[in-house]
Amino acid sequence: MRKTLLALALGLTTTAAFAAPGHGGSQPSVSDADIDRTIRFEAGDMWFDPEGIEVEPGETIRFEVINTGNIEHEFVIGDAQAQEVHREMMQAMSGSHGDAHAGHGGHDMAEGEHGGEMPAVTIAPGETADLVWTAPRNVGRLEYACNIPGHYESGMSGKIDFQG
Repeated sequence: MRKTLLALALGLTTTAAFAAPGHGGSQPSVSDADIDRTIRFEAGDMWFDPEGIEVEPGETIRFEVINTGNIEHEFVIGDAQAQEVHREMMQAMSGSHGDAHAGHGGHDMAEGEHGGEMPAVTIAPGETADLVWTAPRNVGRLEYACNIPGHYESGMSGKIDFQG
């Protein structure tokens, strides 16, 4: 239990600087002029396309995530440790609620369900969600993932590598 709490604290400390909370929570107001580029993602049934991206430190990106699959997905950005802690919490929510998203209409980071600040959106089947994120400086690699139970394990993740 102590290791989990320590991992959560460390993971949240490092991801807090990555972007504002998502999952339906408020995102910072960013004008189109402030966005350096848009990256379009497709979330299918248990996969993301593209499978990895490269970003410049400080670059502001609009992620346009289209769910072409038949089930709900999430798109969460964080380091490997924070993603693992998030997955564990999603699994615990699934065990206590039957479905990780039941009764919430999607879990909202702002509700404190995960106690975190990881930038994220939830995308219903056939829907599109945007997430605006500024790449942090002095970071070598992050991940994007769907941490709904079983999704990450089935391949719904990718690497964010930093150039320069």
